[in-house]
Amino acid sequence: MGKRKAKRKPPPKKKLTGALDTQFNCPFCNHEQSCEVRLDRQRNTGTITCRICSESFQTVINYLSEAVDVYSDWIDACEVANS
Repeated sequence: MGKRKAKRKPPPKKKLTGALDTQFNCPFCNHEQSCEVRLDRQRNTGTITCRICSESFQTVINYLSEAVDVYSDWIDACEVANS
């Protein structure tokens, strides 16, 4: 008597990860998708500027930073300035 044949399991499905946004809503002029983030990895700086009201913010980034990190730093700096 022989062994039973083992059934192969299908390979696990890959999780789809979407790309993160690089355009955000401006907290000053309230226009949607008007702020664009640029990451300069050579100089370790992240810059966010609004195309409508020309408001800008610059912060230090590291190799793990993404565009949403620069935007959240900007929002935090606005909250600190308002309080």
